Amino acid sequence: MPLLPGERLVMIGDSITEWGRPKPGTPGRATALGHGYVSLVAARLGRQVPPPGVEVLNRGVGGNTVRDLAARWEEDALGTRPHWLSVMIGINDVWRSFDPARRAEAVPPEEYERTLDLLLARARPAVRGLVLLAPFYVEPDRSAPMRARMDQFGAIVARLARRHRARFVDTQAEMDELMKRAAPGAIAGDRVHVGASGHEAIARAFLAAAAADG
Repeated sequence: MPLLPGERLVMIGDSITEWGRPKPGTPGRATALGHGYVSLVAARLGRQVPPPGVEVLNRGVGGNTVRDLAARWEEDALGTRPHWLSVMIGINDVWRSFDPARRAEAVPPEEYERTLDLLLARARPAVRGLVLLAPFYVEPDRSAPMRARMDQFGAIVARLARRHRARFVDTQAEMDELMKRAAPGAIAGDRVHVGASGHEAIARAFLAAAAADG
């Protein structure tokens, strides 16, 4: 396991990462892990990495786009001094394009790539390990407009992972596998906010990527 005893893993992103993390101002929020894939990763690392283990911090904020991530990058990413940094962002950037009431908040692919590229360039020299998770949409029809746009953003993340020597987690592929065994609505009622099976799949894929050589 590349994560070493005493290291800190910071996992930053949107509501999929936040998932049950207490609201701002709640005592213990800074160290709360929520009850999604972040907590599953922390539990498994706790069994795999010898004492003192790996410190895991959840820095997910629901509703965030890459613009929001940029606004808090200094404090929530670089300021936490991670040895390993995990980033999952993009679902809201895409989703806003399909919400008439919030379309102005949508982030075009070019801006998404440019902004995330700059954030990763700032972080890469300061961390020992970097993991990028693709955004996803629980929809089997790849020609459906939102699925097609999400795949475009996932390809951007894969490209940035290569550029910044990061490990890439294809969470869309994980959702596609789940959809072979369950209906999309059973995985995520709104096709985005996955339940237990989705978080389990993300955690498993993250740990496999983090453990891989390279």
